[in-house]
This record gives sequence, C-alpha cells and structure tokens, in this order.
Amino acid sequence: MAGVRHAVVGRGRRRLLEVVLRDGPDVVLLVWFNQLGYFAQRFAPGQRLLVHGRVEPPIGNGPSRIVHPDVIVLGADEAESRAAVLPVYEKPTSMPVGVMRRLVHAAVEAYGARVPGALPAAVARRQRVIEPARALRYLHAPPNEANLAALNAARSLSHRSLAFDELFFLQLGLALRRSTAGRVRGTAFPASTRLVPGLRAALPFRATAAQDRAFADIARDLAEPHPMRRLLQGDVGSGKTLVGLLAALTVVEHGHQAAFMAPTELLAEQHRDTIAPLVARLGVRAELLTGAVRGRARRAVLADLAEGEVAIVIGTQALIQEGVEFRRLGLAVVDEQHRFGVMQRAALQRRDGEGGALDVLVMSATPIPRTLALTLYGDLAVSTIDELPPGRTPIVTEVCRAGQRERAHQRLREEVARGHQAYVVYPLIDESEKSELRAATTMVGELAAGPLAGLRLALLHGRMKADEKDAVMRRFKAGEFDVLVSTTVIEVGIDVPNATVIVIEHAERFGLAQLHQLRGRVGRGAARSHAVLVAPDWMHEETFQRLRVLERTTDGFRIAEADLELRGPGDFLGTRQAGLPPFRVASLVRDTALMRAARDEALAWLAADPDLSRPESTAVRAMLAHRWAGRLELAQVG
Repeated sequence: MAGVRHAVVGRGRRRLLEVVLRDGPDVVLLVWFNQLGYFAQRFAPGQRLLVHGRVEPPIGNGPSRIVHPDVIVLGADEAESRAAVLPVYEKPTSMPVGVMRRLVHAAVEAYGARVPGALPAAVARRQRVIEPARALRYLHAPPNEANLAALNAARSLSHRSLAFDELFFLQLGLALRRSTAGRVRGTAFPASTRLVPGLRAALPFRATAAQDRAFADIARDLAEPHPMRRLLQGDVGSGKTLVGLLAALTVVEHGHQAAFMAPTELLAEQHRDTIAPLVARLGVRAELLTGAVRGRARRAVLADLAEGEVAIVIGTQALIQEGVEFRRLGLAVVDEQHRFGVMQRAALQRRDGEGGALDVLVMSATPIPRTLALTLYGDLAVSTIDELPPGRTPIVTEVCRAGQRERAHQRLREEVARGHQAYVVYPLIDESEKSELRAATTMVGELAAGPLAGLRLALLHGRMKADEKDAVMRRFKAGEFDVLVSTTVIEVGIDVPNATVIVIEHAERFGLAQLHQLRGRVGRGAARSHAVLVAPDWMHEETFQRLRVLERTTDGFRIAEADLELRGPGDFLGTRQAGLPPFRVASLVRDTALMRAARDEALAWLAADPDLSRPESTAVRAMLAHRWAGRLELAQVG
C-alpha cells in the first residue's frame, strides 16, 4: 500500500509514536499515544499497510492524521489478495477494532452457516430477501466487488433482508397481541345518554371537530365487549383531557369507575381542578389521590373508592400502590403516557375487580410520527386531535445567538412590564468543570443581579423535594414570582395562562420535540406569547437550521417527523420503555416502506393462520417466542 517510516516524539509526559504513511503523492500521519512498546517494533520502513480510521484535519501545515488507526500489515505479495472492503464495527468496549474484527470473523466462519431462517419462504420470495446466514456472511465478510456505497448506507440486499426479518417478527408479535386482545373478555359500555350530553351542554364552548372524531373512536371501542387499547395523541392544548373525561363519564354512567393517572402531583391536581367542578354539576364525584394526600383525608378517599362512592379518581403512581382498591374500575386514562414505565401501566391495567380486562386510554402531548406509532403502539388503535381550539394565538418563536442574548432579556422584561410572567430554562442544574453549559442554580443569581435585576425570580429543578417543587410552582402560578428559572422539570405539569414568554438556553442541546413541549408552557392564555431559543454563536449551520424548524411551524406532528429523522427513535421517545424487542439492523427512519411491507405480510400470515398452528408456522412460532422473550404481555399495554 505505502512506504512507511516511524519516529518517536516526546511531548511532556505523553510519548507519541508517529508513522508516516505514503500512498502515491498523498501523505497521512498515523498517531499512537503511549503505545511505543508494541507499535514501535511492529513497523519498519517500506512496509505495506492496510489502514482504517477517522481522518482528522492537519494541524498547521502538516499532513492529515489518523489517531489509533486499525492497521493490517501486508506481505509483499498479498496487497491485492487481502480484502479491500472491511466491515466497520461500533466498539462496545476498549477492545481494539482489529481484535474485534478478528473475533467476529472467527464467529462467522464457525457459526454463520448455522444461523436459522424462520421467515416463511413465500414471504421471502414476495419481498425478494435472502436467508439470514447468507446476509450475515456478506455483511461481515464482503467480497472485493461489493457495493461500498450501499454497504455504508445500509441499503444492500443483505441489510434489507435482515431488517425485514426483524420488522416482520416485530409486527407479527404486535398483530398477535391485537388479535388476542380482541378475544379477551371485557365490559361493553353503550353510548352515554345522560352524562356525556349533560357535560357537553354545560361547557362554555363547543368541542372541535377533531375532538368529536377522537371521542367517536373511543365510544365505539367502549361499546365492544373487549378491552379498549387506544392511544390519543394531540398537541399541547388540543383538548385531550376533555376527550378523556367524556370517555370516563361513559363508563361512570354504567356503574363503573374511571382512573386518571398523571406523571406529577401538580398535573394531577390541575386535572382535578378542571374535572371535579365540571362533573359535580352532573352528580358525579371526583377525588384526588397522590402521595401528598395523607392521614384522614387519604383514608377517606381510599374507603370511598373501595365502596364505589368515588366515581373518578385522579392521581399519580399512588393509584397503583398497595392498599388502593376499586369497587368496579372500568377505565384507566394514562396522561403523558411516555413518562411511565411499561410495568407501571400494566399494574394499573390489571386493577379490574371483576376479572375482566380493563379498558385503557393512553394520552400523549408528544406527537408521534406514524412510523414510530406503528412500532411503539402497533397493537394500539390511534386517534389524533390535529387541530387546536379556536381563539388560541400561535406562539412566536425566534432563534437567538448567544451574543444577542440581550434581545431575549429585553423581550422578557417587556412582557413582565405588561403584567405577564416568564420562564428561563437551562439544561443543567449545576455547573460542571467538564462542561461550559450554563446551569440554573448559578444563573438565577446572575440574572437577579444583572439583566433581570428588580424582577421577582424563583428557582426550580429536579433535585428539589417534591413538596418544595410544588410550593414554588404554586406560588409562581399565583403570581408571586415574575420569572421561573428552571430545568426541563417544567416540560410537563405547569399550566400558567399568564406566562407569555419562555427563554430556553443552550437550545441546541434539546431535541425538537422537547423544545416544542417546553414552548407549550406559554401560549396557554389569550395574550400573544413568545419563545426565544438561545444557542451558541459558534453553532454549526446545520444545527442552526434544525432549530429554525421551530420558527417556521407550531405543528407538533411536522416537528416530530423532523426530530425523528434527525435524532432517531431511541432518543426521540425512549423506546427502551416500550416493552418491544430491540432493533439490531432495522431503522425506523430509513426503513419506513419496509415497515409497512412487514406489517402487511404479518397481518396476511395471521389471517391465514391466526394461532400459528399450521406446520409451516412451526419455525415462525419458535422465532417469535425467541425474539419477544416474554415481552408479548408488555406490548399489550403500549
């Protein structure tokens, strides 16, 4: 490959080995730190090397560098015989890449041919995919003539075949859960003729068409003698709580109870403050049950809940603790559902005192792109509220460079002068020597002494005790503070109509969906609201354009699609909580069409063999059990 010479350079306490690699007229420097003993004896001038690594730009006028590259020393006659295409592996440990490659190659040689293929032959032919053993061998030991661009883009036939295999068994498991749920005994709740019409007549506004469509979906599910499994998604302020309440009243009218579970005590209290007065006019009792409800008050709620005197209970995880008993629980409504682990949702779902399966409605204000919804909630029906109630003023969003931060502070002071309130959000609680990020605990003092001097500031962060956080949020909502300096703990749980401006520092550190959620803390009243996203002056242009998506739209679904493309599904919504098999090859961003094809094939296979009992389903059934490994029950709760 190239001529080589090496030199040892001393730099302070670090010993540096530099190898000059020539490839025709091109020169690159190979660099190892503190590796003299082994590598200094390994290389000699005139050797031919096959080198892989990240090429770094030159320092000054020197050549480009590769630090700690992966190197294969070639013999004089094997330059053309060694593989020209080498697989690139992510390093799970400090193991050298070369060692890892050799171990994987040995495993493929020894066991690659034994990898079973369980995909039905007819499905494989229709989708034009190859068996896993052949695909794995191609990917781990590509031939010299392999299409390098297709391999690097994960677009090769082998990638496609392995990805389809994963997606088929994922969708088969979800479809099996859906079909199983359709055979589980539940409770049929006919349409409400008294409570739902009564609530609608008492409201000072009309529900939107999107809310009516969503409730119609839910009412149909409730009327079936099988448990409802439905996801209700809608943007911040779209009116999901009203739809959930209509569902709860349908169940209550037929002698059952409903439970609303929220992730924070404050959000549970806000739901109680909204729901209790509305249903009291209809003769329906709603109570709060959180960790903050103690002593005699708690005992009274628990007793009345067990007796059926409380028709609707609103709470937190306290609803699934020992000692909480329902007389006839018919419906669980889980708000901000992605904040709960799957086991918590399963525990609530099982609390039906009559032995039948509980109807479950999960709600999310994080709009979920359809591709992700098909995966995370492939066994749930999905209803979407895609419009906001009339009268909501869109939030004006601006991306601001750090050097122009004074504009953000000026906007904030102007809003406070008009009698409004504001948020300033930081990504960290405390400053760190390892990070240049500003932190809430430090900046609250600097803001009070500097650009926001004279305003009433309060601090809120996740390490505060629950009662401390609640006290601060209540005082802010009551108007005792002008500005709440906070971390992302405010993302869920604060509804302050008087807050009209939010300044988010280090906005480049957040995903678009999270920024959209934070932005939703303002714009909850009639006044025009503003969101200012502060990012570094040195921000990469690509990052700047990513943030500008929020300037151009307040549509949570468009933002969610952009966020999914940029960050991938794992960061987008914490898919580890989903109770689903992990992906090794498939990508929810790249393989959208493949996901649809896998879903169609899985549905068709189950339609022909609902119980997977035919001989041709033997391997399918075994692989399904292996891939899901006990997760099939968890998939049922979303």
